[in-house]
Amino acid sequence: MNGNETERNAASQSVISRQHRRATYQNVLNGSKQPIRGLSKRNGRFYARLTITDDATGKKSVRRVALKDDNDAPVSTVPQAIKALEAIKVDRKRQALPILQRTPKFDEYADAYLAHYEIVKDAKRPRTLETERGHLTHWKGHLGATRLDRINKAMINDFVAKRQAAGISGRTINLGMTVLRNVLNKGIDDGFLKTLPTDNLRPLKWTARKRELFTEANIDTICEIAINGAKDDKGKLKQSFKNGQLFSEFVRLMAYCGSRMSETLRLKWSDVDFAKGILTIGADGLSKNHETRYVQFNPKLEAHLADMSERRAPDTDWMFPSAQRGDKDIRAKSFRDTLNKVRKAANLDSFGFHDCRHFFISFAVMSGIDYMTIARWVGHKDGGILIGKVYGHLSNEHAQRQAQRLNFGPAIVAGKAATL
Repeated sequence: MNGNETERNAASQSVISRQHRRATYQNVLNGSKQPIRGLSKRNGRFYARLTITDDATGKKSVRRVALKDDNDAPVSTVPQAIKALEAIKVDRKRQALPILQRTPKFDEYADAYLAHYEIVKDAKRPRTLETERGHLTHWKGHLGATRLDRINKAMINDFVAKRQAAGISGRTINLGMTVLRNVLNKGIDDGFLKTLPTDNLRPLKWTARKRELFTEANIDTICEIAINGAKDDKGKLKQSFKNGQLFSEFVRLMAYCGSRMSETLRLKWSDVDFAKGILTIGADGLSKNHETRYVQFNPKLEAHLADMSERRAPDTDWMFPSAQRGDKDIRAKSFRDTLNKVRKAANLDSFGFHDCRHFFISFAVMSGIDYMTIARWVGHKDGGILIGKVYGHLSNEHAQRQAQRLNFGPAIVAGKAATL
């Protein structure tokens, strides 16, 4: 073969290749040599021709969908193509067709998700959005420009494996999965997805870190240092703390009623009913479960609230007003900075605001109060199941002490023996 023939053959093959790539859709004929409506073939593959209506605009457009069998392999015969076409028609009637439009990239959609809930009033609390934003930063780093309908279980499992390898706790990973579901559920609402790729994925098992139980003496130490300042070995003041008195009142209130940090910051004096002996938590509807709850006064709580009321600022209804409120009546945003300094000075570096809630629940359990009542006080919706799981060991110790008092002998009633 000479050089000219080689060039001619190469050119011919190039033309055939271009024709192959731009081959038109051909009608598929039935046994009577009649075109089968909605069925076509190109380059050896069978396609369904569908008219799709855009739910958002109402416009109709023609889409061609490659036909596959039950094993997700391209069909190869006319009977198989007819069967697959009929299945697609059924899916269209049930509105179960796959998404036939280009879906947004995950990183872009995640940003749009956050922007949406920043605008929609009261749909999500700022702290919830802050948590979701943190988790989505990791998801965006992993999924990036992957389009919503291309996200699959393998990608999600790969993310979980990477997080575990980085030493992230199972609880944190499970929270991240919940955030991903929230975003993808909105994708379903917006018409970009039909099903969730997270379906049937089980949460990771994890063991809760056993929280240290601080004593009332520890809380007294924290509060006294906050008010009076830290002193050196000679009793001289070496460090004072801004908002020490208000911080101390904040810590004790949580310890005596079991409220969460954010709930306590939002308390007003109108939430305190001295006549009925009740503290109302979540009256603003912003508690964790968006429900109001009531804590009956115990002796410590009543005494503390009475003490606080004597120092109540006259120009505010907030129990913990901002020191920088000026002419505006605004509450304190956080005592975190004071906490960090005070607990270091007290050599109680592991103490946190949530330990006050833990203190309240623990001593309520050890006082023999039933779990349902405690759950109602602290805002658990499970009727005390979680308290039983987390704090049950405390009641067991209490029960063992009580068991030693059990007497199987004759009962002594009014100075004389009585048989049971």
